[in-house]
Amino acid sequence: MIRSATALAGILTLLATTAHAQAPSATPARAEVIHWWTSAGESASLKVFADAFTKAGGTWVDNAIAGGANARAAAINRTVGGDPPTAMQFNTGKQFDDLVENNLLANVDALAKAENWAAVMPPPILAAVTRDGHQYAVPVNIHGQNWFFFSNPALARAGATSPQNWTDLFTVLDKLKAAGITPLAFSGQKTWERGLFNTTLVGVGGADMFARFWGKRDVAMLKTAEFRKVIDTYRKLHAYVDAGSPGRNWNDATTLVIQGKAGMQVMGDWAKGEFTAAGQIAGKDYGCTVLSDSGTSYLMGGDVFAFPKPKNAEVARAQSIMEKAMTDPATQAAFSAKKGSIPARQDADVSGLDECARKAHGWLQDVKAQVPANELLSPPAVTGAIEDLVSQFWNDPSMTPEVLTAKIGAVFSQSF
Repeated sequence: MIRSATALAGILTLLATTAHAQAPSATPARAEVIHWWTSAGESASLKVFADAFTKAGGTWVDNAIAGGANARAAAINRTVGGDPPTAMQFNTGKQFDDLVENNLLANVDALAKAENWAAVMPPPILAAVTRDGHQYAVPVNIHGQNWFFFSNPALARAGATSPQNWTDLFTVLDKLKAAGITPLAFSGQKTWERGLFNTTLVGVGGADMFARFWGKRDVAMLKTAEFRKVIDTYRKLHAYVDAGSPGRNWNDATTLVIQGKAGMQVMGDWAKGEFTAAGQIAGKDYGCTVLSDSGTSYLMGGDVFAFPKPKNAEVARAQSIMEKAMTDPATQAAFSAKKGSIPARQDADVSGLDECARKAHGWLQDVKAQVPANELLSPPAVTGAIEDLVSQFWNDPSMTPEVLTAKIGAVFSQSF
């Protein structure tokens, strides 16, 4: 009995020691996540990722910072300063190039290879996270940036229907204005002034002009009659926004459409998250389309999460769990249902998404419809410089198209 008791005690001690040694892996993996998703629809969609991470064995520590530029600056400064978060949000594109160049980001090559991203993600999205053959961020969705959203009740009151092209668009805008309805709900902030310019550029000028503008920065193209038409159309749209548009938040502009106080909004499909949060249904309460005068041009960007190089094994474990949770096809579909986007993974089941998302998913099966957004084509310095000029042109009627063109040409001629 004594020998048995001694043996049992030894076994119990061994078990306790083993359990203690395994304790760290049983502890929830803590992850601080910096992002800028603060609106109702954005918060609801982010919860999908947070819940998936928690279910997989993590503890999500939310660090929401209003405004994309503010959130990115905070994340970058902390990473450079040696106190990085576990994960940080960026737009799909070149915003994290400096971190890659300074060897501050962990690559996600193993995950990309295991999940065969090359086969399940559109080439522009995969290229946007790849640097020198390595993947440095996890694409979580694809956002179309050039959507038109319509209030069906407002259109009905104005005796109008959804436009099919840019000529129809101004007919509809005129009908809304005549009916005393704000034709175009607008957020008069630089980001969205650039967004409307981009929508006009790709819709009126076409995908090739868009690539020549943002990708090649073609000065000669700026002097063409086709580009002058883009500028004139952009300025013409200003007559259809209300006096309260300057400084308005984009989601407040969406609310005007939801309430039927405005006829339409030009915005990325993240606006659908606001419609969803308000209980509205695509095709019933509101309509959606992309207007392109020369074939469907889907201006595609999105969101990614990047992961600073981990300081220890526990951070690495948290990052690994989060990466897998965020790229799960079912999780991406559930996220997009709340966010208004479509999954970055084209093998995800989109049958449960709204009709706008299903349209977008169908368009992306044609590579000719895949137009990389300007964030994928130009560095932040170029984007910022053009954004300033476009904003000045939008807000200053004394600035002529010739002056705008000359100033853009000067930016294009600089080395970035």
